[in-house]
Amino acid sequence: MTIINEKSNEPGLLNILLVSLRLGFTSFGGPIAHLGYFHEEYVRRRKWLNEKDYADLVALCQFLPGPASSQVGIGIGVIRAGIPGGIVAFIGFTLPSVLALILFALVLQNSEIKNAGWVHGLKLVAVAVVAHAVAGMAAKLTPDLYRKTISLFSLTVTLLWQTAFAQVLLILISALAGYLLYKQSSSCDQLTPLSFPLSRRFGAICLSLFLGLLIALPLLREALPWNWLAMMDSFYRAGSLVFGGGHVVLPLLEREFVPGGWLSEAQFLTGYGATQAVPGPLFTFSAYIGTVISGWKGGLLATFAIFLPAFLLILGSLPFWDSLRRNQHVQGALMGVNAAVVGILTAALYDPIWTSAILKPSDFALAAILFSMLAYWKLPPWIVVLAGSIGGLILPFVHV
Repeated sequence: MTIINEKSNEPGLLNILLVSLRLGFTSFGGPIAHLGYFHEEYVRRRKWLNEKDYADLVALCQFLPGPASSQVGIGIGVIRAGIPGGIVAFIGFTLPSVLALILFALVLQNSEIKNAGWVHGLKLVAVAVVAHAVAGMAAKLTPDLYRKTISLFSLTVTLLWQTAFAQVLLILISALAGYLLYKQSSSCDQLTPLSFPLSRRFGAICLSLFLGLLIALPLLREALPWNWLAMMDSFYRAGSLVFGGGHVVLPLLEREFVPGGWLSEAQFLTGYGATQAVPGPLFTFSAYIGTVISGWKGGLLATFAIFLPAFLLILGSLPFWDSLRRNQHVQGALMGVNAAVVGILTAALYDPIWTSAILKPSDFALAAILFSMLAYWKLPPWIVVLAGSIGGLILPFVHV
C-alpha cells in the first residue's frame, strides 16, 4: 500500500485523536455518509492516504461483518500510527455519541414513557428502517436460488429455535454450504496488492480470539449466572453478525434484550430514536442499552463488547487481506454467511419488531409511508424518526 510519508503530513497520536474527535462530533447520516466525511478529511484535506488506498480499505471493511465506517476509521489510524493509532482514531470517532447516549439513558432512567403515542411511532420507524435494510441486503447478498435457500433455511431455524447457539451454528453451516457451492464461482481478477504495518502472527491471534469468543461466550453464559457475562455475550454476538451497516444491528439487539426483560420495548425504541439524533456510529446505541440495564458502567461494557469484534476483525484481516480477497474458497464461504445473515435479520424483522408494532391497518399505512421516505424519497433517517414520532401521536385519532 502506498502511504504519504512527508514529514509535515505525519500525524502523532494527539493529532489523530483531535481529527477523529472532530469527525465524531460532526458525522451525521449513517455509515455511507461517514465514509464521505472520512474521504473529505483524510484523503482530500489531510492527504494521509491516497484515493486508491482509501477505496481498497473501504472494500475490506465492507467485506467484513461489523460497523464499516468505524472499521475504516480504525484502519486509517493503524495505517498512520500502528495499533495505538487505530485505538485513538476509534475513541475519537465514537466517544461523543457514547457519552451523549449514556447521559440520555441516565436522565430518562425513571421516566414513564411506555404509553406515549410517539413511542408507538418509533416502533413503526423500526419496522421501516429494518425492512429497508433487509431488502437492500437481500438484493445484494441473495441474488441466486442457492443463497435464497440458505437465507430461507436460516430464517426458519431462527424462528423455530430461539437460543443463543442458533445464530452461531447457522453461520458455521452456511459458511460450509457457501464453500461447497461457490468455491469456484468468485472472481479475483484485477486486484492490486496491499500491505499494512501489522504482522501475520498478530493478525492470526486477533482472528483466533474473535472466533474463540464467539464460541466461548455463549457456553460461559450458560454455565455462569453472571449478568455482565450475559450482556457481553449478547453485545459481542450482535457486533459479530452484522453485515450491511449499523441499522441492521437494531433487530439483533431487540431480539437479545427486549423479550428477556432486560429493558422494555418503549425504552429500547426511545433509545433508538435518540441514537438517530446523535452523530457517529449507530453501534453506540449499545451504550444506551447498557446504561439502562446497569448504569454507566454497563454502558461502557456494552460499547466495548459490541465494538470488540470489529476491532479484532479489522486488525486480524489487515495483514491477510490481499491473500484472503484472492482466495476463492474464502469468498465462497463468506457468500454463504452473508445469505444466512439475511435470513436471521428477516426473522428478527418479523418477531419481535413487526409483531409488536403492526397492530391495525393504520399502523401498516404509517409504516409504509416511513418505508417510502427511506427507500424512495431518500430522506435522512432523523427526519423519518421525527415523522414517525409525530405520526404516532396522530394515530390514536385515526379510527381504523
